[in-house]
Amino acid sequence: MNAAFRPLDWAVLLIYIAGITLAGALLGRRQKNARDYFLADRDIPWWAICFSVVATETSALTFISVPATSYGSNLWMLQLTFGYLAGRLVVAAILLPGYFRGELTTAYAALEQRFGPPVRRFASVVFMVTRALADGVRLFATAIPIHLVTGLSYTWAIALTGLFTVIYTYTGGLRAVVWVDVAQLGIYLFGGAVALVMLVRLIPGGAAGIVLAAEPAGKLQLFQLTGGFADTRWILTGLVGGAFLSMASHGVDHLIIQRLLASPSLRDARRALITSGFIVIFQFALFLLVGVALWVFYQGRTFAAADEVFPRFIIEHMPPGITGLVVAGLLAAAMSTVGSSLNSLASATTHDLYAPLAGRTNDDEHLMRVGKRFTLLWAVLLIGGALLFQLVQQGTPVVVLALQIASFTYGGLLGGFLLAVLSSRADTRDALTAMSVTIVVMAALWAAQQFGWIPRLVDTLWFALIGSLLTLAVGMLSSRLRAGTR
Repeated sequence: MNAAFRPLDWAVLLIYIAGITLAGALLGRRQKNARDYFLADRDIPWWAICFSVVATETSALTFISVPATSYGSNLWMLQLTFGYLAGRLVVAAILLPGYFRGELTTAYAALEQRFGPPVRRFASVVFMVTRALADGVRLFATAIPIHLVTGLSYTWAIALTGLFTVIYTYTGGLRAVVWVDVAQLGIYLFGGAVALVMLVRLIPGGAAGIVLAAEPAGKLQLFQLTGGFADTRWILTGLVGGAFLSMASHGVDHLIIQRLLASPSLRDARRALITSGFIVIFQFALFLLVGVALWVFYQGRTFAAADEVFPRFIIEHMPPGITGLVVAGLLAAAMSTVGSSLNSLASATTHDLYAPLAGRTNDDEHLMRVGKRFTLLWAVLLIGGALLFQLVQQGTPVVVLALQIASFTYGGLLGGFLLAVLSSRADTRDALTAMSVTIVVMAALWAAQQFGWIPRLVDTLWFALIGSLLTLAVGMLSSRLRAGTR
C-alpha cells in the first residue's frame, strides 16, 4: 500500500464505490423489457443525457493525459474541442433525424433500413471489435495511476474497477449507467477543480504568478497557425480533423447514439448533443490549465513518463481526504467509460446479431434476459483483455494500435452512413465493399506510418475525413461499375 494514500483517503474512495454501486443497482429495480434495459424507456431528461455523453467520452486517460499534454507543450489541444463542437452541430442537423424515424434500437438499424441486414451486422461487428479493443486498453491504462497513487497492484486495480462497474451496469441497465454518469461527471470535474485551486494556493502569486511564469514560456498559446496535415497541433487538424472525428464518434458510434436514442424526442437529443460540446470545451480547458499550473509548480521538471506528473502531485501534495476524492474522480472517469461500453456492446450484440438470427426481435422480455448475459460476457472480455495487456510493455505498437484503432474504423462507418444519404444507386454489396476497403486501407496507412515504412503523411485525426471520402468514392464507383455490367 502506498503510504501517501491514507485511511481517510481509503474511506472516501470506498464510500464513493459503495454509493455508486448501490445507486446503480437500485435504479434497475423496475425494468420490464429490453427497451427499458437498453434505452431506459426513452424517458431520460436531455440534461442527464448530455452529462452522460460527456462522461462516456471521458476516460481515465483524459483525466491524466490532458494535463500531461499542456505540461509538455501548451494549450493547443483546446483547438480540438472547437472541432468537436462543429462536428456535433453537423450530426445534430444531418444524422440525428434519421435515428428518430421509427423505433430504432441501435445506431446500425438505420443502415439496415437503407442497405439491409448484412450491412447492419457488419457495421455492428466493426463497432464491437473497435470498442472492445480500445476500452480494454483504457481499463488497463486506468490501473497505472491507481497503482501509483494507492499502491494496489495492476491486477487488483483492473479487477475491482471492472467488478464494481459490472454490478450496477448488469442490474441497472442504461438507466443506471446514465444517472451514475451524471454523478461521476460531477465527481471528476470537482476533483480537477480542487487540484487547480490547490495549485493556485501553493504557487507564489497565485493565478497571477502562474500567468507570469507560463506566458513568456509560451505555455498559454492556444492556436497554432503553422504546420501541415501530419501535425497534430496544426489548427486545421484540430478544427477539421476534430470535426470529422466527432461526426464519427457522435454520429455513428453506438456508444454515444444509444444515449441519444434514450431521449424522449429529437429536439431533446439535439439539445443534449450540442450542449455536451460546450461542456467538453470547459472540461478540456480545466485540465489543460491544471497541466500549465503543474508546469509552474514543478518549474518544468522532467519526469520519467509524461503521464506521471498529475498522479505524482496527487500523492505528494494533496491532503488526506482530498487525495481520496481526486482518485475517486479518476476512478469515476474509468467506470463511466467501462459501464457505457458494457451496455452498448450488449445492446448491439442483442439487437443487431442475436435477435434477428434467433427470430426473437419482438420478444422484449426475453431480449432483456439475454442482454444481461451479454453484459456479463463483455465484462469478462474487457477485464480479461485489460489483464492481458499487462503482458505487453507500455508504449509498444500493440498498445498504440488498440488505443488508436477507432481512427481507421470510424471513417468506414461514417462513410457508410454518408453513402446511404448521398447515393441512391448504392446497394448492399456496394456498401460492404466500400466499408471493407476503407478499413483495410486506413489500417494499412496507419501501420505504414506507425512503423516507419513510409514518411508520416497525415495525422490520425484526419483519418475519419479521409476514410469517409474513400468510402463514398469506392461505394459510388462500385455502384456505377455494377450498373455498367448489366
